[in-house]
Amino acid sequence: MTMTADASARDLLALAQWLSPAFPVGGFAFSHGLDHAVAAGDLRDAAGFGGWLDAVLRFGAGRSDAILLTQAMAGGDPEVLNDLAAALCPCRERWHETLTQGRAFVRTTNAICSTALAADCALPVAVGARARGLSVPAATVAALYLQAFAGNLTSIATRIVPLGQTEAQAVLAGLADTLATLGAAAARSGLDDLASGVPGADLAAMLHETQEVRLFQS
Repeated sequence: MTMTADASARDLLALAQWLSPAFPVGGFAFSHGLDHAVAAGDLRDAAGFGGWLDAVLRFGAGRSDAILLTQAMAGGDPEVLNDLAAALCPCRERWHETLTQGRAFVRTTNAICSTALAADCALPVAVGARARGLSVPAATVAALYLQAFAGNLTSIATRIVPLGQTEAQAVLAGLADTLATLGAAAARSGLDDLASGVPGADLAAMLHETQEVRLFQS
């Protein structure tokens, strides 16, 4: 019997691979300022972490990254989007975080897809440009990107807050509606909708640069 792969299923599997923790972008090395927030005693339990993560997703890099990603999927100029991504980063470490992962993502996907996507891209711009050829809707791509972002930070919080695995996963599961809503909103948004307003998380990322003992690169 001849088996024919469904194109949409194949594209969804490709996206799942690119956003998997096993994909070699090095996300485990970046805490997005969480390392400092925990060290300073600002986050002590699941409730505190959940509130911090929710704010970063809805008002910080989560929302902005999702918009940059969908704009890249829609054919936006990667150079312009990359400049905007850099401008939205509040400090050197945060720019290093997204650029390092973006470069790794491009390097690996170029190798496995036999393409030549430009290497110096922030992660959401790189993912959006790569996902442009998929049959997966932009809202779904953005939501799954945010799920991967939140999942990485949840894994880090599990280890350093520390949280039990079940309560950490409960925090992530509780954000499902938020992730889906942000993905759908990003697909309807334009560059004029870009904004960021999480001063506490941004300050934590800045202070992390001079933190005496650092477990993560951001």
